[in-house]
Order: sequence, then structure tokens, then C-alpha cells
Amino acid sequence: MFEKILIANRGEIACRVIRSAKKLGIATVAVYSDADAQSQHVKLADEAIYIGESPAAQSYLKIDRIIQAAITTGAQAIHPGYGFLSENDQFAEACQANNIIFIGPPVAAILAMGLKATSKALMEKAGVPLTPGYHGHNQDAEFLKQQADAIGYPVLIKASAGGGGKGMRLVERSEDFLSSLSSCKSEAKSSFGNDEVLIERYVINPRHIEVQVFGDSHGNYVHLFERDCSVQRRHQKVLEEAPAPLVSQDKLDAMRQAAIDAARAVDYVGAGTVEFIVEQDGTAYFMEMNTRLQVEHPVTEMITDVDLVEWQLRVAFGEPLPKQQHQLNIHGHAIEARVYAEEPEKGFIPAIGQISYLHYPEQNRHVRVDSGIVQGDEISTYYDPMIAKLIVWGENREAALLQMHHALGQFHVDGLGNNIAFLDRIIRCDSFKTAKLDTNLIQREDEFLFKNIPLLAPELVVATALTELLLRLSKNKPATNSVWQSETLWRVNIRPSYNISLKLNETIFQVNLIAEKKEFIADYQGEKFHIAGELLNNHTAHFNINGKQEKIAFNQNVQGLTIFKNGQSHKFGYIQQNFSAEDEQGTEGNLKAPMPGVITQVLVASNDHVKKGDVLMTLEAMKMEYSIRAPHDGIILTSYFEAGDQVKVGDELVEFQIIAEESA
Repeated sequence: MFEKILIANRGEIACRVIRSAKKLGIATVAVYSDADAQSQHVKLADEAIYIGESPAAQSYLKIDRIIQAAITTGAQAIHPGYGFLSENDQFAEACQANNIIFIGPPVAAILAMGLKATSKALMEKAGVPLTPGYHGHNQDAEFLKQQADAIGYPVLIKASAGGGGKGMRLVERSEDFLSSLSSCKSEAKSSFGNDEVLIERYVINPRHIEVQVFGDSHGNYVHLFERDCSVQRRHQKVLEEAPAPLVSQDKLDAMRQAAIDAARAVDYVGAGTVEFIVEQDGTAYFMEMNTRLQVEHPVTEMITDVDLVEWQLRVAFGEPLPKQQHQLNIHGHAIEARVYAEEPEKGFIPAIGQISYLHYPEQNRHVRVDSGIVQGDEISTYYDPMIAKLIVWGENREAALLQMHHALGQFHVDGLGNNIAFLDRIIRCDSFKTAKLDTNLIQREDEFLFKNIPLLAPELVVATALTELLLRLSKNKPATNSVWQSETLWRVNIRPSYNISLKLNETIFQVNLIAEKKEFIADYQGEKFHIAGELLNNHTAHFNINGKQEKIAFNQNVQGLTIFKNGQSHKFGYIQQNFSAEDEQGTEGNLKAPMPGVITQVLVASNDHVKKGDVLMTLEAMKMEYSIRAPHDGIILTSYFEAGDQVKVGDELVEFQIIAEESA
């Protein structure tokens, strides 16, 4: 086995690889940028090498620096993780040229599957089912329109080199095809340096199901069953589960076999994922192959009791697959939720800043947390805003859903926005509970997920008020957690009642607490509550409200008091910024940055006349791009930034003069 490997990645996946390497007795080398100097993957590795400035293009995407780090430390192999250079054929070739083993597939396999059109031609030859469409190299616009007309609308135009939802257009009418084609090609050229596209029939209400495959250098191939990744927003996965529910066995068998045929067709070695677009009846069409480990690989590990990273290391070293197909079985059901620093209710805008409080659910055989983040870490604009992956296992899907609901309720993040409550609403919505899955689930459940947010229960408001009072009293007497142990409360010169005012967003909550014997009488909105309570520790309080006992988790900081309850977090005393992605980004005379990020395009210059809604510049943060638009007809007086510049929240982007409407 390898004595030492380098991990050409960061964060959660780097920590994940380190764990498996240590289990096998392999020494590990981490690489890091300026932003990651104090990160967990750096602390967990045996050695760490600095490779550059914070932007990925100046560090984690620098092939020469990573190769040199491996040579300097004597690493025999490099694990690329996922993202960054994991599917980069030039990186794999550089490893080979320097006698370093690339822990991934052969270069030829990466190249074969790197372009959608090329891979689909190979799959067609191998008998792998394809979505009806055109996958050739003729890129003449009129010819492509003829192909689309023959396929029948709606169709998808997809960048051959694309991924992550970029370079993709849905066309529903023949007359819209050419304009959509031009737009798609322009985005593909800008994003991938390749404007070649393919045309496919658009599958109505599709499911996104992928099959985990593995091959070794001895000609052995297995699948490790499938994962349903249908729950997506903006073509980014949100929840994944294994195995795929409500698909007939014959359809699953066909999909699994097609995945092995796909891997065999390119002499694949290592871990790979064959992705399918699936009709509601279970008919599957090859979409693409990811020639790396997937973010959602833990759900496969949970149902197979297999360490996929260990398999990667063994296969890369030249060993045969640890198990053959007949030795692999499904045990129970697993679900993964991606916990992100983002604001779902504000168009999933990324949340940037420091995590002031972080509490992970207790891990056991049913609950697993994969993360590279700890309390006090910062979510920056440079990398993906994932905080952690929460993975749960149950004997069946219903049991796994219960585990996920409970675990999300124990997952507490304070200091910046997050999607925990949103994830909990997804697993409780009717479509997900009944496994009516397709890539439009989030839009279909819009009312439940975004608009049907329940009002705060009066009991929670009262408990929050008492928590605030307990915290105030504990500051005066640190050794006392319980009000009832504090004799000073009952002295003549202490007020028998307390008025607590709480603010949640723009709503003010007022609770009057009257001390009476060993409890309080709480008056809230004219309703009386009998309540007693104590602080169990710095983040948990216990209450008896009208005879019902319960615990509440909380965090207090200079911004206020955050209460965590049933997967929801309520930030009292913290005023949220009222920004949404569709809001105008500025007021009369100027336009301000709605979030920290990098300017990717500046489309205007001084003295340009613009119309309301025109895109002035684009801003990218956390893999998401936002358009800064003109709020009115006007003239650009000055543009303060250029493409590539970093901006902070509130930075003035352009000076803008409104053109007054002429009177009739």
C-alpha cells in the first residue's frame, strides 16, 4: 500500500480522504491557500504545503504547484477529491509524467467522458440507452434547428463541455430555437472555452438517478447500486438518497447494467458515477459520467457498508476490487442533506461570514456528519458555501426520514444564514415523503417550502423571554443557572416582574414575567402562561410551560438571542437585511453590491445610455452568478470596478443618473 499520498483538495472531502488514509496507515499531505491556512484539513493531515493565494485559480487549480508539493514531500500518489482538478486530464497527465499515481481513472477515460457529445457517441456504440437527440459535431445553426424540429419540442440545448447547469437552455417553440442557441453557445464559450452543443428531447418531470460504479486494473467491474438525486435547485443537488425509491426491479437492473457497460466501454478504473435522466416509469437514458468520487457518495457507503475512498486507494495501488458483484448487498435506506450557508428565502443568496456557533448532531451508526468546518470558521467568497453533509440511515425509507428530521433538529448554526430549516421542510413535504420525485419538486412544493411558514407559537415566545431573563440573571451570578437557586430574586428590593422585549426581523414581541412562588406567570398578548425554567448549560435551557416540559437550544451573542427548535432557527434581536436576488441593487444615483463576490463582467462604460432592466455587470459568489441591472432608464456616469475585482457588501458599483421622463 502507499506510504504517503497528497490530497489536492480542501475542506470536507480532504478531511474525508484523510480519515480513510489514516485507517490504512497512509501518511497524508494537505495543500492550502491563504484562506485555508487554519482549516481543519490542514490540521488533520500529517504535513501541509502552501500553494498560493485564496482564489482557486491561484492555488487549488495550479497544477505545477500541486505536483511540486507532491515531489517535495515524497508523496507517491495524489487524490484529487471532487471539483477543482478531479476531472482534469492535464492534471492526470502531469501526475503520470512525474511518476506520481493519480487516484482516479486513466487519462483516456477522462477524455472520453469529458465531452458530452463524445461520451454519448461512445455510449451509443456500447448499447447504453440515450435520450433521443443529436450528438454530432455539425454546429451549423440552421442544421441544429432542423435536428431540433425533427426531435420535437420541448428540447434542451446543452453545452458539450458543460456542467452544473451552465450552458443549458430549454426551448419550447421552434421560433425560439436560434436565439436560445446563440445565448447557450455564448455562455458555453465563456464558461468552458468550448461552444459546441448537443440537442436532446426534454424529458417531462424527469428523475435524476445515478449509479455508482467501480473498476480495477484487472478487468473487474461492479456497481454499488444507485442514488436518487432528483431534488435540485438551479441544477444543483440538495438531497440525495439510496437506493432509488419506487422504481421497478427490472428498470433498476437495466440501469445498473447500463452503468457497468458504460464503464467497460472506456476501460474505466476507479470510482465513477454514471448519471441517468429517468422517465417517471423508470426508463433511463444516459446523461453523463462523472469520472471521480461524488459529493453524495456517503449514502452509498451507508447502505453497502463499503468505504469507497479505501476502495479508491486499493485500486489505485493495483489491488483487485475488494468485493465482487455477488458480495454486494443493500442494507436499509440512507439520505444525505447538503447543509449550506445560504438564504433559501432570499433566492438562495450565499451567506458570507463567521460561524459564531456550530453544534453538530450526535454521530452514531444512524447519523454521520462529513465536514471540514468547525465553530469560528469563516465562509468566504472563494469556495463552495457548504458547511457539512448530514447523512442518516434507517432500516427503511420511513425510518431514514424520521432520522433526518431529528438530526436536522439537532443541527444548530448561528452567525450566518443557512438552509437547515429549508431542508427540514423538504423532507416533510408531501412530494418527498411519498417519493413523488422529479427535478421540479422544489418549484412544485413552492407554497409549502417558501410561503407556508408557520407563525411562532406563543409558548416559544414565552420560553425565549424567560431564556433572555435567565441569561441576564446568570451574568450577575455566574455560578447560578436556575432562577430558583438565586435568593436575590426574592429580596424586597428586587422587582417582582420583568418586561422582556424581543425583536424578530421587524416584529416586536413583548412578554411580562411576574415572579410567583417557584414559577413565573407570563403575560403574552393577553394570554397567561405558567412557566418555570433553568439553564442546563451555555446553549440549552429546560422549561415547564403549563405542565409540559421541554428543552430549547439557544445561542447568545452581541447580535441577540437565537433559538433553535424543530429544525428552525429564530434570531431575536438580529435585523436581517431585506435583500432578494430580484430586488433593485441600489437607490437613485448609485448601485451597490448586494453581496461580497467577484465582478465577472462589466458591460457598460461612462456615458452609456441604458434602459431599465439592462444588465450592467455580473457578480459571482459561491458558484452563483447575479446580474446587476439598471433600476431605471439612465446614463452611466462612472463604473468603479473592472472584471476580476473583489467587492464587499454595499460597495458602490456604478454612479447612475436617471433620465427624467419627458412631460406630455
